[in-house]
Amino acid sequence: MTKIVAMVAASAALVAAGCTSTGNIERNAAGGAALGALAGAVIGNNVGDGNAGRGAAIGAVVGGVAGAVRGSQQDRQSHNLSRQYDNRYGRYYYCYPEGDCYWEDGTRRN
Repeated sequence: MTKIVAMVAASAALVAAGCTSTGNIERNAAGGAALGALAGAVIGNNVGDGNAGRGAAIGAVVGGVAGAVRGSQQDRQSHNLSRQYDNRYGRYYYCYPEGDCYWEDGTRRN
């Protein structure tokens, strides 16, 4: 059980390393990682070879990614952002009202 708690804590720390202005991505990713780790541990313990640690790790990753995607969607909805296309780079991006623009993957657009 301590391995599971350590994995959840490590996953949450990695997810919280990147910061956004609203915190939706971090909050949802950390919550998703925690719930995913818990569900993965239960499923991993009861299915297959009974490896709760591996199930928790897989669940934390899947839950963290799902939570981060949901947080990103919440940011776009709350800021009423529209997706724009950059013909030069062949990529989509979003701009906040303050003028900060980000590529669709979350990296800053210069």
